[in-house]
Amino acid sequence: MHGSIRGCAMSELTLNDAFAPSARKMTEAAPLRVLIWRRFLRHRLAVVAIVMLGLVIASAVLAPLSRYEPTQQNPTNALQPPSLQHWFGTDDLGRDVFTRTLYGGRISLTVGLSATLLSLLIGVIVGMVAGYFGGFVDNALMRITDGFLTLPTLFVLILIATLLREIPALGLTSSVLIVIFVIAVLSWMWPARIVRGEFLRLKHRDFVLAAENIGAGHSRIMSRHILPNTVSLIIVQGTLLVAYAIITESGLSYLGFGVQPPTPSWGNLLATAQAYALRAPWLMIFPGLMIFITSMSINYIGDGLRDAFDPYSAR
Repeated sequence: MHGSIRGCAMSELTLNDAFAPSARKMTEAAPLRVLIWRRFLRHRLAVVAIVMLGLVIASAVLAPLSRYEPTQQNPTNALQPPSLQHWFGTDDLGRDVFTRTLYGGRISLTVGLSATLLSLLIGVIVGMVAGYFGGFVDNALMRITDGFLTLPTLFVLILIATLLREIPALGLTSSVLIVIFVIAVLSWMWPARIVRGEFLRLKHRDFVLAAENIGAGHSRIMSRHILPNTVSLIIVQGTLLVAYAIITESGLSYLGFGVQPPTPSWGNLLATAQAYALRAPWLMIFPGLMIFITSMSINYIGDGLRDAFDPYSAR
């Protein structure tokens, strides 16, 4: 009896010893970034979205290869439907819509990425300071954040864009820079709240207390110990903000307060197409389709990243 028990225990120990190296190899062969990538690949819509967004970005980057210039006019060839010569047709001034859509993508994507980076910079700093120090600092910064959240976004966007354009002393003569600044000013609140919540959750953890005990300063603890643990949430929020910024820029340009002609953007292309919606529907179909594809792709990528970074997702 004891012999059989001892034999079973030895057999179990032998099996554990046999499988332990392979288990260790599997763990070593699959670091965190590999697990995140595998989880992301399981989200098929996100994978398709990466391909679609890659095509949109590639088309914008390769826009100078077009045989037409974005401002090249040919009034005798105005409002021509899509053809082999003009894939997306021509507008009311005979300009190639395909070329203008590609160049418009460069402006819209630049505005989306730049405004997102600026808003993340502001939001992360505010969230770090509020969450780490707490108390009066936290209350003051969060009341300011709440105040910005209560503002009527579209009205304030139009107001700030108009004021900045009328104040030459600021040096913001480019409508693109104005739009980037305006969108960033009114979109930093969401990353600020997310980062603040994570700092409140993490600042009492053991690794933070250990850093305090060895004499690490506040800036080092915030930037080297707590902030890296919030990167995944910041990345996900950033993807959502890019889509928001592109749509906001399109809306402002459509209303005439964003990127100003003759610089093409998807928004002002739609504004130009409004007068010819029935006569030349292709003027609004293709820029609108690019906005739709880009925003949906970015949203699905953000959804896939959220699932990939989720520590509780299935193995």
